Amino acid sequence: MQRLQISGVDLAVEIQGQGQPLIFVHGFPLDHTMWEAQIAEFSRDYHVLAPDLRGFGTSGTGSGIATMERFADDLAELADCLGLSARGIVLCGLSMGGYIAFQFLRKYAALLRGLVLCNTRATADADEVRENRYRLATKVRQEGPEVVVHQMLPKLVSDETRRERPECLDRLETMMRGASWEGIAAAALGMAERPDSSALLATIPCPALVIAGEFDALSPSSEMQAMANAIPGVRFEVIPGAGHMTPMEKPREFNAILRSFLQSLEPRST
Repeated sequence: MQRLQISGVDLAVEIQGQGQPLIFVHGFPLDHTMWEAQIAEFSRDYHVLAPDLRGFGTSGTGSGIATMERFADDLAELADCLGLSARGIVLCGLSMGGYIAFQFLRKYAALLRGLVLCNTRATADADEVRENRYRLATKVRQEGPEVVVHQMLPKLVSDETRRERPECLDRLETMMRGASWEGIAAAALGMAERPDSSALLATIPCPALVIAGEFDALSPSSEMQAMANAIPGVRFEVIPGAGHMTPMEKPREFNAILRSFLQSLEPRST
């Protein structure tokens, strides 16, 4: 892990490999280790970056609400700091990482060579979901990360994963407990306030891949199919047997899909 000062926050970033830049953006309230199988696979052929977003993992926590735009700005500054901006970035975000990817697209589309959206949605929160995020932020500040473990952990994986790969749940719980209460609350408020990105879908200027889990309870595959339908030339894939955490639950299948997509991209000259 390397540590870099990005926008006044000490960010921890896993950086491995050489070649075209590939940035993995984790979900809420997790850290970069959710991408462990992808880092190991793709760092053989690509310049892989997997940051702990501010407030998560071993990164520092900023002040105020952690908006999706703030996270996107961090990623753009990170790319610039490492001299990657001119090389064309493939950005791969899951769940909250997808929300961040949309804000990156909104502000930094010229930096993108490819976009991978996993288990996420382009729409803003419905009123009920938004209110739940506000309540979660308040409770986490009062009681700590235990609240989010109980609320979210049962929803993250499929029954098949729960049965056959209990270690996946153990790893997710460890990540959640490792997040700071300030980071969890700040990101929950940031997600609640994120704008609707549906209008961006038709304007995505780079090749896009959308990956869903067959049994995802949080971002149903039917909703992700509808999102994908609005993206020109998109590749859409559903991973059988997976829930919300497709890269962890079905790493071999996920990696095969992602590798095929990456190989289809024209590398940007450096």
